[in-house]
Amino acid sequence: MKRAFACILLAVPLLARAGAQLEEPLADAVRSALGAAIAASAPPKPQFDKIDDRLAYLKWLGTMSERLKSRKSEAQLRIEFLQTVWYEAKRAGLEPSLVLGLIQVESGFRKYAISSVGARGYMQVMPFWTRVIGDGDASRLFHMQSNLRFGCVILRHYLDIEKGDLFLALGRYNGSRGKPEYPRMVMGARRQWLLPGES
Repeated sequence: MKRAFACILLAVPLLARAGAQLEEPLADAVRSALGAAIAASAPPKPQFDKIDDRLAYLKWLGTMSERLKSRKSEAQLRIEFLQTVWYEAKRAGLEPSLVLGLIQVESGFRKYAISSVGARGYMQVMPFWTRVIGDGDASRLFHMQSNLRFGCVILRHYLDIEKGDLFLALGRYNGSRGKPEYPRMVMGARRQWLLPGES
């Protein structure tokens, strides 16, 4: 009986929180820029010009790894995930703590999460984005680095559209623009991923 129940659970996709993010028309220049941002290569090993920057990164990595341990028990996968979050967030001009908070709210750190409206992966990216700015292969949204890249590029795009207004950008990301619940949840979760002394 337990085995049959476990098989049923494995066959049912894990649902996530993502709202109905809207597909909006993009200008050709915007589509090209977003497509180029998605197509760039995988994260390199971080390079730092100053030892203090390297030490700050290593402190962040160690602290976040400890906090994430209950959700991702395998150390190597946890470190790879955090390194990719850090790289993709910085690359898009986002705070890693914001991206971690968004992932916590959207998918609960589940790589294969699927929402009721079809959003996929860690950052709950809607499949239409792979057609609009990617190669059309929505299965890539279950690949860690691809999902984080899409999610960070999309959130940066929404921040640009909303002229830096994080509240409206988060609402747009979730398909609930103007409603306070989702931005508040993400910002509340973000606080859990700040280093001591950060605000």
